Amino acid sequence: MKVVLENLTKKYPNRNKRIGGDVTAVGDFNFEIPDGKLIGLLGPSGCGKSTTLNLISGLIKPTSGKIWFGETDVTNLPPENRGVGLVFQNYALYPHLTVRQNITFPLENLKGSAKLSKQVMEDKAFEAAKLVQIDHLMDRKPSELSGGQQQRVAIARALVKVPRVLLLDEPLSNLDARLRLQTREEIRRIQQETGVTTIFVTHDQEEAMSISDMIVVMKDGYVQQIGKPQEVYDDPINLFVAKFLGTPPINVFEGEAKGGKVYIGNEAVADCPKVEDQKLWIGIRPEGFIPDDNGPMSCKLLRVEVMGRDVSIVSENEAASGPTIRSIVSSDIKVDPTRSEVRFSVKPHKIHIFNRKTEQRIYID
Repeated sequence: MKVVLENLTKKYPNRNKRIGGDVTAVGDFNFEIPDGKLIGLLGPSGCGKSTTLNLISGLIKPTSGKIWFGETDVTNLPPENRGVGLVFQNYALYPHLTVRQNITFPLENLKGSAKLSKQVMEDKAFEAAKLVQIDHLMDRKPSELSGGQQQRVAIARALVKVPRVLLLDEPLSNLDARLRLQTREEIRRIQQETGVTTIFVTHDQEEAMSISDMIVVMKDGYVQQIGKPQEVYDDPINLFVAKFLGTPPINVFEGEAKGGKVYIGNEAVADCPKVEDQKLWIGIRPEGFIPDDNGPMSCKLLRVEVMGRDVSIVSENEAASGPTIRSIVSSDIKVDPTRSEVRFSVKPHKIHIFNRKTEQRIYID
C-alpha cells in the first residue's frame, strides 16, 4: 500500500503563555512512501517522528494537510478503519492472556460479515506466530517470555489482521544490544516476506540504516533529508544530518576555504577550486583518515585502541569542535602508540564542508 503525506502539519498551543503562538510538532511533511517498502523515521527525541507515526495511524488528527493510503484519503478516517497494525515500544500485551489470546484479540473485535469463527481465528494466530517464530509458545503468558519474545508477540498481533500498513514505534528500545540486533533482522525478514508497507520509528541511526529501504531524517518537526541510507550517509545535505548519522560520529573542525584549498588551522587538507574564500565547518568521517607520515594534517596522539578488525586512533587538534578526534583504520595498519604526533592524509570523498552560519553543505566539486 502506497502512503502519501501531503503538507502534513501538526501544531500544539504553546504552554508558555508569555511566548504564545503554536509549537510545531510536524511541519509541512511531504513524502510518498512506495508500496511494500520499509521506511525509517529517524531523529533525536522531540523531532516529530512519533507524532508523524500517530498521524498516519489516526491516533491524532493533523492541524492541516492530508494522508493518502493508495488513492483513498484517510485523513479523517478513524484508526480502526485505516487497516494499520501498530507495535509500540512497551509491547502493550495483556498480562492475563496467553500468547494465542493476545494475538487473536484484534480478530475477536471484528463485526458483521468480517466476523470470524474461533477456528479461523486460531489458524490465523498460528500463521502469524509461525511467521515471527513463536508458534511453540502459544500457551504461555507474557510474564513467561523474554523481552524479545514479547516483542514478537506484539508484531504477530499487529500482523494477524493483515494490515495495509505496519507502524513500529521504537520497538527495540527495551531490548539488550544483542537481542536488538537479532530482532531488527527479524523485522526486516518479516517485512520482506509479507510485503507490507512498514514505517519504523527510531532514534538509533544504526538500526534505521541497517534495515530501511529509505530513511527520513527529522529535526524539530521538519524533514532534513530523505534518501537511501548509504546515500544520505555519503552525501549529507547539512551539518545536522552529517553529525547525526555515523558511529563513531563525524569529526567536525573549524576551518576555512582560502585560495582554492580547505584549511584546518594552517594546514591545507583538501582542494576546493570552485569554493569562495569563507569560514567553514569541516566534517571528516572517522574512516576518512589515512595515517601518513607525510600527510598534510597533524594531530596530537592520545592513544591507540585495538578493536579486532579495526584500530581506533584517538587524537587532538586545536581546531576540532569536540575534545577528541577518532579515526578508524584497518588493523593491518600499524600505528606507534608511543609517538606524540600522528599525521594524516584525508580521503577526498570522506570530507564534507559546510557554511559556518547556515550549516548547509557546500559541494567541493
